[in-house]
Amino acid sequence: MLSYRTKGYNGYGIQYSPFFDNKLAVATAANYGLVGNGRLYILNIEPNGSIIDQISWETQDGLFDLSWSEIHENQCVVASGDGTIKLFDITVPNFPIMQWKEHQREVFSINWNLVDKTNFITASWDGTIKIWSHQRQESMLTLNPGGVDHTTKVQPNTSQQLPPLSHQQQHQLNQQQTSTSNCIYSAQFSPHSPSTVVSCTGASQIQIWDIRSPQPLQLHFVSHNGLETLSVDWNKYKSTIIASGGTDKSIRIWDLRMISKLDQPIPQKPMPSHHKFGPSPLNEFLGHEFAVRKVQWSPHDSKELMSTSYDMTSRIWRDESNERARFLSSRGGGQSKIFGDHREFVIGCDYSLWGEPGWCATTGWDEMVYIWDSKRL
Repeated sequence: MLSYRTKGYNGYGIQYSPFFDNKLAVATAANYGLVGNGRLYILNIEPNGSIIDQISWETQDGLFDLSWSEIHENQCVVASGDGTIKLFDITVPNFPIMQWKEHQREVFSINWNLVDKTNFITASWDGTIKIWSHQRQESMLTLNPGGVDHTTKVQPNTSQQLPPLSHQQQHQLNQQQTSTSNCIYSAQFSPHSPSTVVSCTGASQIQIWDIRSPQPLQLHFVSHNGLETLSVDWNKYKSTIIASGGTDKSIRIWDLRMISKLDQPIPQKPMPSHHKFGPSPLNEFLGHEFAVRKVQWSPHDSKELMSTSYDMTSRIWRDESNERARFLSSRGGGQSKIFGDHREFVIGCDYSLWGEPGWCATTGWDEMVYIWDSKRL
């Protein structure tokens, strides 16, 4: 096991380079992301097993996620707490080479398209998902699960004094500003299609989008019994299989072919009980003691996935369910490994694309980055 300390900065996102077997990027935030600066680290794993900081950049606000460029080996894009998106280049110290600002609140997720490779996607607390190109200053497309433009702000009328808000109106306004029901925690391009996206929200919703369609939202359903869904990821080998993790402490495996139109709630109408709790998953893993912060499928094994949690552990799971016999009781598998060296919330994780299958990295609020082998733990 290897380790590196991001002193003074708490880890949020981590990813191996798709071009180099010894390079990692880590997105961090000071003061646990509540207030203060952020820092992007580019770490190199040396032949002697040590980890060194090749280059790092400080940002004005905390960084919550990152993604390596799929077309340029030296570039990495980050998601910031002030709503900005920044593109950094290893050969350009001190400042980002590009910056975008359209999101109105924290950006929690950023993901580069593995198929098209000319665009990337972001998800924000402002309730929107945006598609970007590194060659354009404006976003190419905005997806809004709620059907309401949460980015629109009412501008005050300076020519006429507005009446003061009542206590009830002020309370409702504060609730809207602090509610996480509209928050998009994660949005990921499918590794099987250049135009298919999966996202998850604080309202326990999972959505499937086709960005080439006139009506992009193709499927949506309640995923974690009405509680927040914090992470979602595509299986790298099965185009209809996804995994999700939520505040109900569970990890759920879904076969999108099993989700019918009856499972999709109709907006602005009373919901039947099955809409409140959602459809049945293909498989379910229980073991984490607190909310599951991130789930990620292995790039080497169609049945293995990794999770991180607020219980300070990262865990490896085996999914033995058989989607070909999905109408039978085919659930199986479960927890195979526990990594418990972190001393605070474990937030980010990633599998290495290189070398022997099993090498992975985690980071968390204890200011630590660990690299370990899930096959030998």
